Amino acid sequence: MPTRVRVLDNALVDQIAAGEVVERPASVVKELIENAIDAGATSLSIQVQEGGREMIRVTDDGSGMEPEDARLAMQRHATSKIRAFDDLASLRTLGFRGEALPSIAAVSRFELTTRPPHAVAGTKIRIEGGERTDETETGCAPGTTVEVRELFYNVPARLKFLKSAQTENGHIGNICLRVALAHPHIRLTLDSNGKRVREYLPAPDALVRAQRVFRDEHLSNLEFESPIASLSSPLKLRAALGAPERARSGTRSLLFFVNGRPVTDHKLARAVAFAYGSVIPPGRYPVGVVHLDIDPGEVDVNVHPQKSEVRFTNERAVLDALTRNLAGKLGLQPWGRSTTRSPDFWDRRIAKDQRITTDAASPDAVGRSYDAWGIAQALAKSNETGVAERPATPYAATAAPSLASSDATQPGRLIAETGFFKSLRVLAQVRRMLIVCEGDDGVYFIDQHAADERRLYHRMRQNHAANDIAKQRLLFAERVELERDEAALVEEHEAVFSRAGLETTRIGETTVAVHSVPVLLSRASGERLLRDLIGELLREADRSFGDAVDMALATMACHAAIRAGDELSIPECEALLGDLDDIDSFATHCPHGRPIAHHVSFADIERRLGR
Repeated sequence: MPTRVRVLDNALVDQIAAGEVVERPASVVKELIENAIDAGATSLSIQVQEGGREMIRVTDDGSGMEPEDARLAMQRHATSKIRAFDDLASLRTLGFRGEALPSIAAVSRFELTTRPPHAVAGTKIRIEGGERTDETETGCAPGTTVEVRELFYNVPARLKFLKSAQTENGHIGNICLRVALAHPHIRLTLDSNGKRVREYLPAPDALVRAQRVFRDEHLSNLEFESPIASLSSPLKLRAALGAPERARSGTRSLLFFVNGRPVTDHKLARAVAFAYGSVIPPGRYPVGVVHLDIDPGEVDVNVHPQKSEVRFTNERAVLDALTRNLAGKLGLQPWGRSTTRSPDFWDRRIAKDQRITTDAASPDAVGRSYDAWGIAQALAKSNETGVAERPATPYAATAAPSLASSDATQPGRLIAETGFFKSLRVLAQVRRMLIVCEGDDGVYFIDQHAADERRLYHRMRQNHAANDIAKQRLLFAERVELERDEAALVEEHEAVFSRAGLETTRIGETTVAVHSVPVLLSRASGERLLRDLIGELLREADRSFGDAVDMALATMACHAAIRAGDELSIPECEALLGDLDDIDSFATHCPHGRPIAHHVSFADIERRLGR
């Protein structure tokens, strides 16, 4: 009886390997760029035609290869990066398995041209579908050029799954973006069909490169080094992160790099979002980049064929350290406002919550003093003296405390610590939506709904923490029809609802009666507040139970706050602004991340009027 098990021939093995490494043209670009960086390249030129399907050419000025090394590099698992098994635990190179070149050559018409700087001539090797067709000596510049034509020409089943040239170009551009952010010293250009589409010039460091890439965002630079008891060396972080109101849905614009390697890790993204608190709602993430440097022995980079994922030996410790330190940088540094919190606030908060786990982490609704753009020199001094400096003239806007500047080239600043809102002179309410105020340095436009939302949320959180939310008994209980699971949730957590100011009773299988509401939120209906709290508690899987209540308080405050269209008197406007001065965390943003105020300096007004 003939055997059914047989050894696959080399050509088929190479195509199977290529299927793991080469998913699309962008995969080819990624592998070739990584090889170039490992070879010490400082300049990279990428050229593609028709989204990379017709041609991909990557040229670098790296160390190049001797003829024998070039031949060996075309064999599977031939690499200069590792020598022994233990080397896998201390990898600093981007590539190491020796699969990229032979895998690419197995599914394309492949040409490698390379020369070390000291050599008189270079080496050119041609391969078609994995079979070497030619090897010659050639004249070429130092470095290496790899040209890949007709990708997947011999694997039509793979070819038909490629998207349009425009889509494939987008994936290639994203690879180039990540490389540029990870390696700021490298000059990188991308040409598509003969037209320059991207160019990244060398930058002094990764954070400067990030600001150049995200030129429409005001990024805050954060750095720390944190010792971790369970790790052999400290965790180092360098991050450039955007303002909470600029947060976007999904993690596409929040990029992570571990030891210079671009990675995709949703747990890291959730840990960063957690540090922002309630000003970034669930499902949204800040714009920016995060660079983590950790002992290579504490991270496994060999868990994905394309090396796009990593695994930490102690993931909980890394995520916990990331959140603690990042939250501290966002909230406890004197960034325009001093804080009333003790230095160990976040240690106690996270120790109590323990929600940065390997399977879930989410935004925490605790607000934090955070300046998303930068700080005026006067405000730094005010934190030391307790008195905010005022400019010598009303036009010295660069030294005055303000919010979001109308000039995109001048980052806004957080408000000073000495009753700034009380210092504003209320001029009028405009369109029953904006409170217009005059300050020493310009005109301020206050969003009355966002301001009242922050005020209500702050008081509700304080009262909830003290278990002292004042309740207003309804003359007639509100009957609310719910789903069965919602009604059961209300009955099961009746004490939680009561502590949030809602006295409830389940009076039927799907009916709940609301007997009282929080005094602070009496503008909103009992049904609306009840549904807000239920909605957050039902999403508990993404957050701790306590954080779900915090998020519910933010939503409840939104629905109970003064709305656009509500008419306010001047004394009412002044009282609202005065209350904002009592808030020590994120006073410039509503609980869901929208800025409360916009500032236009007198200098800008006069410039626009031609004075």
